[in-house]
Amino acid sequence: MNDLDKTYTINLSFEEIKLPPFQDILVLAKNSVQGKIGLSKSFELLVPNGFVTIDINEANIETVFVNKHILTKITKEKVLHILEENVFPFISEGELVSVDFKVNISIKNIVIKENA
Repeated sequence: MNDLDKTYTINLSFEEIKLPPFQDILVLAKNSVQGKIGLSKSFELLVPNGFVTIDINEANIETVFVNKHILTKITKEKVLHILEENVFPFISEGELVSVDFKVNISIKNIVIKENA
């Protein structure tokens, strides 16, 4: 086959990413290739003071990294309870899982009293 008979087909796609490559919560399972210390240092370089590190005493879970913006809306305890009920049971040893955790707040029946 000579060079004139070659045909190349290239499909290309790309999109903008943000660093770190997750925005809300990252769950680090035990025995993950990525270690807690390395990830913590990476986050401090990429987003200084942007995430809270929470060590976990679950069977498969080592650490949870939570965006501090979430913790201004809902307590750490409530976040962990939601994760324990709905996310942790599905995480296997060695995994690194990104969790999309959006908090919407609505307030109803606000009464404003005017001074007479």
